[in-house]
Amino acid sequence: DLIATHPPYATIIPYSRKKEVEGDLSKVYKLEEYLEGMHQVAKESYRVLKPGKYCAILIGDTRKCRHYVPIAFRVMMEFLKAGFILKEDVIKMQWNMKTTRQKWSGLVETSDAYWGEKPEGKKYWTDFLLILHEHLFIFRKPKPDEDTSKYKYSMKWT
Repeated sequence: DLIATHPPYATIIPYSRKKEVEGDLSKVYKLEEYLEGMHQVAKESYRVLKPGKYCAILIGDTRKCRHYVPIAFRVMMEFLKAGFILKEDVIKMQWNMKTTRQKWSGLVETSDAYWGEKPEGKKYWTDFLLILHEHLFIFRKPKPDEDTSKYKYSMKWT
């Protein structure tokens, strides 16, 4: 009645460190290959899930060359292509991690200079959060004879 998953992120956290595991998406270095693997996960999840039931996937984003890479939204699209309807996007704050602010202090200094005045006594300041969250996408598998037209904005679009 529910599929819940927190899949590996492409090349961010290796899941199999000591030996090669066939199909380990955490070792995939090309985003297109990772997304194809996630599409296979989405199709299989859709196949095994009962109609009218839910699939939840927790996934975050990353940066490459100091530019934002919205992996979560690309993965969301793979689940929509598989036939799911997006029920909800819950934003989960990430705790106990090296924040993007710490990792990219140079970027924060730059954003401080361009995005607002720094309050007195603050080394860095901005009203904009960088990557400090993950997306918990909650999908629903439609029932066989369900009229899904009212959900057209929450489904695959072209």
